[in-house]
Amino acid sequence: MALKVGVVGMGSIGNRHADCHAADELAELVAVCDVLEKPADDAAERLGVPAYYSLDDMLDAHPDLDVVDVTTGGNENGSWHYEPVMEALSADKHVLVEKPISNDIEEAREMVAFAAAKDLYLGCNLNHYFTEPAEKAMQAVKDGKIGEQVFCLHRMGFPGGDITYKRQNAPRSEAFPYFHVKAFLAHPFSIMRYFCGDITHIQAFMSKPSFRKASNDLMVSVNSIHVQFANGCIGYLFSQRGDATMGLGGWWSVEVGGTKGTFCIENCVEKYSYFPAPGTEGAAKPEKLGVGAAPPPEVYNTGETDFSSTFPRRIHAYLEDVTNGVPKHLLRSSGRDALATLEYTFAAIESFEEGGVLVRPASLPPIKRDPRA
Repeated sequence: MALKVGVVGMGSIGNRHADCHAADELAELVAVCDVLEKPADDAAERLGVPAYYSLDDMLDAHPDLDVVDVTTGGNENGSWHYEPVMEALSADKHVLVEKPISNDIEEAREMVAFAAAKDLYLGCNLNHYFTEPAEKAMQAVKDGKIGEQVFCLHRMGFPGGDITYKRQNAPRSEAFPYFHVKAFLAHPFSIMRYFCGDITHIQAFMSKPSFRKASNDLMVSVNSIHVQFANGCIGYLFSQRGDATMGLGGWWSVEVGGTKGTFCIENCVEKYSYFPAPGTEGAAKPEKLGVGAAPPPEVYNTGETDFSSTFPRRIHAYLEDVTNGVPKHLLRSSGRDALATLEYTFAAIESFEEGGVLVRPASLPPIKRDPRA
């Protein structure tokens, strides 16, 4: 039987989520909600479901709801997540929430703890690794084709520069210097952790270009973050918000290298390449490689360039996990996973504010393993 779903927050992302639920055989979209009447009414008319202007009213009208999908925004894209998430969990509903899980670390910790105490599924839309290239990359890791991980490099940022720069005047971002850091870094941190595990040490340097300074733009838009993973792997994350134009992979690329090989994903959904280390099976003989030479890669190009294709894949995975009743600690892209990205984000902010000191992110809550797993 399909899960009954209500979506809260009918902006562009909320409508995209609602479309995914409406098109998924595992879901039955039964209601939409927004505190602003027009977005709620417009979505309701388009989707053929009733509109509500408060979550309380939606829950009262649909006591049989299984899932509440929270896509509200707010300051730094996350300040309006806490209240609807906690209200839905209090009503014994499973929750999927947009990233970042919150813009406040204490709220995020409380949300994750409350979901665990209620024994409910709390997922987050960390959708960037629900892709074909990511599946191939993870399979390479599991198959031992990377070997002992040595490095992880992630770059993410919209193409731009001084010519294309336009100061944002949105209230959710204008007065918040860390808007980019909190709203953006959840994705790259989630990807780095997905492939390489928990991060134990963080050092960050941040800045902004002169054209932002000249317009008195508060946003700290350029982030250089050095990390160490629990497995000993070293990582580097570079992010920017339209301050420069990058090459490899355009706006998004991640590379993970080890003692047996390296993979690279370009443009999130588009391209996967594997570079075998010299001497490994299928690679060039070490003696055949001169200075500066490298083994030819295995390349898989999906032909997909539309990033929005990650939304239905990720949302289907959440619906699938809830439908199948997977143990809570095996929920893909869980609230705990989202909390990890926020712990790293706040550790990076602390490092930057303290002049680039080394910071250890706060420990995550322990995993409570289901004995049935």
